[in-house]
Amino acid sequence: MAVEMTRAGATIVLRLSNGPVNALSVGNGFVEELGAKVGEAASDPACRAIVIAGAGRMFCGGADIGDFDGDPEQVDRLRHLIATVEACAKPVIMAIHGMALGGGLELAMAGHYRVAQAGSRLGLPEVTLGLLPGAGGTQRLPRLIGAGAALDMMLSGKPVTAERALSAGLVDQLVDGDVVEAALEVARNVPPLRRSGTLPVPADLAGAVASRRAKLRAGLSQAPARIVDCVAALSGDLAAGLALEAALFGELLRSEASRGLRHAFFGERTVARIPGLAPDVRPRDVGHVGVVGGGLMGTGIALALLNAGLPVTVAELRPEALAKAEATICKTIQRDVEKGRIGQDVADARIAAFTAATELEALAHADLVIEAVFEDMGVKKQVFSALDAIARPDAILASNTSTLDLDAIAALVADPSRVVGLHFFSPANIMRLLEVVRGRETAPDVLATAMALGKRIGKVGVVSGVCDGFIGNRMFEEYLRQVWFMLEEGALPQQIDAAMERWGMAMGPCRTMDLAGQDIGWAIRKRRMAEQPDRPYSGVIDRICELGRFGQKTGKGIYAYPDGRTAETDPEITRLIEDYSAETGLERRAFSDEEIVGRCLLALVNEGARIVEEGIAYRPVDVDMIYIHGYGFGRERGGPMFQADIMGLSTVLDRLRALAAGRNGWAWTPAPLIERLAAKGGRFGDLNIQDRNSI
Repeated sequence: MAVEMTRAGATIVLRLSNGPVNALSVGNGFVEELGAKVGEAASDPACRAIVIAGAGRMFCGGADIGDFDGDPEQVDRLRHLIATVEACAKPVIMAIHGMALGGGLELAMAGHYRVAQAGSRLGLPEVTLGLLPGAGGTQRLPRLIGAGAALDMMLSGKPVTAERALSAGLVDQLVDGDVVEAALEVARNVPPLRRSGTLPVPADLAGAVASRRAKLRAGLSQAPARIVDCVAALSGDLAAGLALEAALFGELLRSEASRGLRHAFFGERTVARIPGLAPDVRPRDVGHVGVVGGGLMGTGIALALLNAGLPVTVAELRPEALAKAEATICKTIQRDVEKGRIGQDVADARIAAFTAATELEALAHADLVIEAVFEDMGVKKQVFSALDAIARPDAILASNTSTLDLDAIAALVADPSRVVGLHFFSPANIMRLLEVVRGRETAPDVLATAMALGKRIGKVGVVSGVCDGFIGNRMFEEYLRQVWFMLEEGALPQQIDAAMERWGMAMGPCRTMDLAGQDIGWAIRKRRMAEQPDRPYSGVIDRICELGRFGQKTGKGIYAYPDGRTAETDPEITRLIEDYSAETGLERRAFSDEEIVGRCLLALVNEGARIVEEGIAYRPVDVDMIYIHGYGFGRERGGPMFQADIMGLSTVLDRLRALAAGRNGWAWTPAPLIERLAAKGGRFGDLNIQDRNSI
């Protein structure tokens, strides 16, 4: 039984037990069963009160998000359950431990009394899915804690502690011990019924609504604005408020933003599963990590590991670089203390766990060694040859390479099965993506260990096979190819960046490359132009690099940076671009934002499809998660492959064929996977739930 029903004297205890988070699932009958048990207890003449508690580690993690893609009426059944609880003629006491989130908190608010265990957390995170609390949360929470506090909770989506919930009035009692026993004690006294839906409209309603509405920012998701609309509708007529809430929830549920955010939510969980990995494969224990290289990337990687509580040794052969790395690590950790993120004791422990060394021999006892030296195959081969002789035979050897052939690197090691790629994104202590590269010989437990490490240090790990650029940078090459082509055809950098940022990218491509360093892209282009002469790039970006304009670090790139940070349009670059077009005989033309976004997006989609078909990515959703977490692709947009499904693959194919008939059409040859899926009316999303062999 998903709802355990027991009796304690005159009180009936209903304990939720539906998976690890006690989700309020409609599809599997859990909500219906809970409603039936509440009705049974309410009609039992020997029962004087009801306690609802959660089994396992929490009270309730909320509604089952999987239900949102089914019949919309399923949400109505959850609303009916909550109304049944609130209308119960016998006191219903909620015993909250662990977490009460989303629909779980809405259920708790329908109770007549709430007891919470110290340390538990309560929240309504629906806004992070492009939704609003759709089971009474917008109408009950403001009545309990005031409109301003309620709006802040719902608009941020962040949970509050039980201690804060007590002071706000969201819970009635806080206990250190057994929360069910405490709730039973309340039940024995048969407290009066206090239905949150009948409480008066809060006095701060008008001011709170006006101030929060004024702070709303434009964006694809309308959830924040609709939350404010629901709270503004608070009145003595609860039914009217609930009806508006339900209608607006349904509107948001169908929106692109919510669909994209839900895709990202499930995607982060999907990419953690490695297809074909035997169930008995277990990650190795990692207790000490070595990092080779004390540059920007090595320093960031060390910080990410230290912040997760791992002892780290950084080996850097240049004393001045090592001293700089050590100073940066200590300064960054101390800054977290100053900002209130950690206590001084935690900071001291992290600094104590850091060791600086000027020789590779200091890494001899590490369980895992991560190479983070310059992106040059010769340099990396030297490091791995040395590590093979120094590191323990069972130590995992990882490379942070972003484009190079991991199999060629692994060939320098006697046992290539212990080599894996760990491609961090800069700054490595902040960016959430970790591209885990499986080499031809990488052992299953080594791959599992890399993914487990990613999770431990707070990263979204995504597995990639070996190819030039792996998943993310291979696609980014095609994205940039079109950006540079559009510059020579008539667009300007500021227009391209503005169009992409308005659409949902965190940063436009020209600003991104100025930040990363135009010299890095230039070096990669030189290598690839030699290796792939049949895939030419525009020469306009090379003209900029030939002037020594490498971006922020040189004060000038595509943009000028007078203060070292802020991008300003530079007339010199505008003239250079226009002169290049004239030299190459191109008549410049106007570009719309729609064309800019379309070309950039289709370039990503087409290359992403090739990557999936080649098995470099397990699933299309792997591509989406890489772009959301590593390349600033708007989470509300769901990722490039998700966007292709929204457009429809037949439409995508038609647009690719049209572009293939034009200038530089070779770059637009449709990926065979797109052609096959479009022919049968398929979607990339179908491949996220099927075995790859069915592609």
